[in-house]
Amino acid sequence: MDVLEQLWSGFQTFVQYTGFANATLGHIAMIAAGSFFLYLGIKKEFEPLLLVPIGFGIIIGNIPFVEGAGLQLGIYEEGSVLSYLYYGVTKGIYPPLIFLGIGAMTDFSALLSNPKLMILGAAAQVGIFLTFIVALLLGFTEQQAAAIGIIGGADGPTAIFLSSKLAPELIGAIAIAAYSYMALVPVIQPPIIKLLTSDKERKIKMKPPRSVSKLEKIMFPIVGLLLTTFISPGGLPLLGMLFFGNLLKESGVTKRLADTAAKPLIDIVTILLGLTVGASTQATTFLTPESIGIFVLGAVSFMIATAGGVLFAKFMNLFLKGDNKLNPMIGAAGVSAVPDSARVVQHLGIKEDPSNYLLMHAMAPNVSGVIGSAVAAGIMLSLLLKVV
Repeated sequence: MDVLEQLWSGFQTFVQYTGFANATLGHIAMIAAGSFFLYLGIKKEFEPLLLVPIGFGIIIGNIPFVEGAGLQLGIYEEGSVLSYLYYGVTKGIYPPLIFLGIGAMTDFSALLSNPKLMILGAAAQVGIFLTFIVALLLGFTEQQAAAIGIIGGADGPTAIFLSSKLAPELIGAIAIAAYSYMALVPVIQPPIIKLLTSDKERKIKMKPPRSVSKLEKIMFPIVGLLLTTFISPGGLPLLGMLFFGNLLKESGVTKRLADTAAKPLIDIVTILLGLTVGASTQATTFLTPESIGIFVLGAVSFMIATAGGVLFAKFMNLFLKGDNKLNPMIGAAGVSAVPDSARVVQHLGIKEDPSNYLLMHAMAPNVSGVIGSAVAAGIMLSLLLKVV
C-alpha cells in the first residue's frame, strides 16, 4: 500500500509540473499569437528572417511551467539558459552587432548621388517625437515615452538598444511591436501613401542618379561617423558599428571581414535576438495594459512617420522644378525598414506606371532613415539617461 501511495504521490507531483496543469488563458493567447507570427513569416513571407524566430520564441516563452520552483527554465529566471541569451538584449549587445551587419550590406550610393534626399529620412523621424509627446500625455515616464516613440523609426535594433537603456521593463513589448510593424510594412504603408498622394504625383519620374566614385564611398563612413556622432554622441554604439561595417565593405581590402559581418554574424545575432525577444513575451510578465498601449502607440508612431516622409517630399517639390521634382512616395521610405519600405515604393510606382523604377531613389531616404533613427535615439539617450 505504501508503494501505491508513493506512486500516486509521484504521479500527482508529475502532473503538477506539467504544462497542462499550469496553463492559463494568457499562455494560450500568446501561443496563438506566436503561431500567427509563424503564419505571417512562412505562408505570407512577411519578413520571415524576423517573424519565424520571434514567433517560435513566443511559443517557447509561453510553454507553462511552475515558476519559482528552481527549474531555471523561463527567460526571467536567474541562471536559465534563456536568461543568459537574453542578456544580449537587456544590455544592448545585439543591436550594435546587427548594425555592423547592416553597414556591411548597405550601399549608400543612392544617398551620395542625391544628398538632399537625406532630409526625407530625417522628416520621417517626426513620428518618434510626436509619439513621445502622446506617450507622456498618457502617463508614461519620459524614459518610457522615448523608448516607445522610437518604434516609429521602424528600426527594431534601435528600439531595443534605447529601451534597454531607458526602459528595460518595457523592452519585450517595445521589441515585439517594433519588429511587428517592420514586418507589416507592405500592409501598413500603401494605404497611407495613396491617401496622401494624387495619381499624377505617383507617376512622377525622377532623373537617374549620378554615378558615385569609389573615393566618395570610402570617405562617406568616415565623414558620416564624425558628423552624426558629434551631433549625437549617444548613438555612438549603433552609428559606430554601422559606419565601420560600411567601411569594411567599401574599402575593398577587407572583403572577408565584410562578408563575415554581412552574412554569418548578422544571421547568428538575428537568430538569438529574435528567439529571445519572442521568449520575453512570457504571459505572466508580458500581458499587461502597458503592453497593449505600447502596441497602439507603436502603430500610431509608424503611421505618422510614413505620413511625415510623404508630406515633406510634397513640400520639397514646391521648391523644385522640372526633372528635379521628387515622386513623393519615396518619402515613405524614410522609415528605416530596409529595404522593405523602399520595395513598397518600387511596387507602387510600377503599379502606376510599369516603366517607373523608384527603388534606387527610395533607397536614399531608406538608408538615411537608419542613420536618422540612430541619431534620434542618441539624442534621447543623452537627454534622458542622466535623469534615470
